[in-house]
Amino acid sequence: MKYYKRNWDESGGDEFDFWGTSLWYFECGEDDYALRQIEVYGDGTVLKYDENHPEDQYGKLSEAPLEADEFAEFEITKEEFENIWLNEQ
Repeated sequence: MKYYKRNWDESGGDEFDFWGTSLWYFECGEDDYALRQIEVYGDGTVLKYDENHPEDQYGKLSEAPLEADEFAEFEITKEEFENIWLNEQ
């Protein structure tokens, strides 16, 4: 598994724009597809997606593999990912 944390410093530009910018966390398998995903927005909104909850009215689990070269500099530890997964509501 690989784990990433990436800052998106642009808001969505949609009806949820007021949520602000966001931090995205990914747990990816060897094929670079996201298995779990967390989105933490500036206003405190947290979205989580995995195989048991792949989508909702706000978004969905990434359907495309992450570009390993593009995300390499954003790699984090499994412990950091798990801490966010377990503690963000």
